[in-house]
Amino acid sequence: MKASESHKHYESKVRECSNFAVREIKKVCSEIGPRPAGEEGEAKAQDYVEKVMAPIADEIKRESFKLSPKAFMGWVLLDGICLTVAAVLVIISFLGFASGFAAALRTAAIALVVLSLVFLVAEFLLYKKFLDPFFKKSESSNVICKRKASGETKRRIFLVGHIDSVYEWRFSHIGGPKLLMSVIILAVVGLLVVTGVAIAGFFVDGQTVKTVLAVVSAVPIPFFIAIMFFMNWKLCVDGANDDLTGVFISMAVLKYLNDNDIRFENTEVCAVAVGAEEAGLRGTKAFAEAHGKELAEDGVENVFVAIDTVRDFEFLSVFTKDMTGTVTLDKQACELVMKASENAGIPVKYSTVFFGSTDAAAAQQGGIRSASFGAMDPTPAPYYHTRLDTADNLDFKTVESGLKVMLETVFLFDEKGLE
Repeated sequence: MKASESHKHYESKVRECSNFAVREIKKVCSEIGPRPAGEEGEAKAQDYVEKVMAPIADEIKRESFKLSPKAFMGWVLLDGICLTVAAVLVIISFLGFASGFAAALRTAAIALVVLSLVFLVAEFLLYKKFLDPFFKKSESSNVICKRKASGETKRRIFLVGHIDSVYEWRFSHIGGPKLLMSVIILAVVGLLVVTGVAIAGFFVDGQTVKTVLAVVSAVPIPFFIAIMFFMNWKLCVDGANDDLTGVFISMAVLKYLNDNDIRFENTEVCAVAVGAEEAGLRGTKAFAEAHGKELAEDGVENVFVAIDTVRDFEFLSVFTKDMTGTVTLDKQACELVMKASENAGIPVKYSTVFFGSTDAAAAQQGGIRSASFGAMDPTPAPYYHTRLDTADNLDFKTVESGLKVMLETVFLFDEKGLE
């Protein structure tokens, strides 16, 4: 049975649940506001989810975990410092008084460039907890709301959104995607320039050539300094779309089932508000560490669907590759959501998370079969990680469409699993 066949007044019932999702998003934004990972706002929002879902879910479980909230994006500042110092060392190496230790300076500069690349790859591309030991610790949690099966549980689906919001990306706010990409590209080009000049210094001679190379090394410094200010640590955004839409679409699925007295015989439905996604997927990493082995061995067919930023209708997508394209999500899980979108009559396409990541990547890496669903202009959108991501910037049509796709996903999974 399709979700659309589950109630004779399906459209009006879905509309009620869509209104619930939007209303709760607005309430969180107005009464709680920004929710930095591991801080008071995030904890209050998690308290609120528990309160709202208490009369809806059969069981609510809150699982805490430790993290270093600013370690994940801290690599940007560290890279800016490393690259600036590297450029300065290369410049000094070409000055006359430094001829006796020029080789050591250039070697040190190359080492700093390599270190900056290690930070980038480990933290941004692979989302490893590489810098966590060096940053202040805090605590976050995941809120798991369950609607149990009436009989033996043979299938279990997790619908997941992240409750935390991000500190503003300064260049996205000031100049949109063009300025953002320009700063990133120029910093990367500068990295290559400094590395090339440092290596060239071992082979060139003549003060004129050295002077030219010193000037060339100085050109990228403003861009290295600029990326030190990439994050605006004084302003955390509301995150209405990214990702309260994911949180409350998940909760709205449970509300629909509860309000209409629908309980699957063999399928357990879980709506999960994970913490600290913007701090490097730490909430889902903690969830996978705590439950990955258990879910793999409990004899139940499990699937994890991350719902992230449901705002731009024309970009409704099932993401098959995540974590900047480095993680392939479960093929059958992705096909499940795509088939569900067809059942819902909603136009959805396959896509790739080519910049950044969703919680599905961490779950997949943790051994849980996963898919990712969202709807955001990938340029990226003007509201992405900026103060424009407010409740006034929600799109009801897209939220309702996302809810319909998730309802069909749950009903289809109950009927056929991941076949």
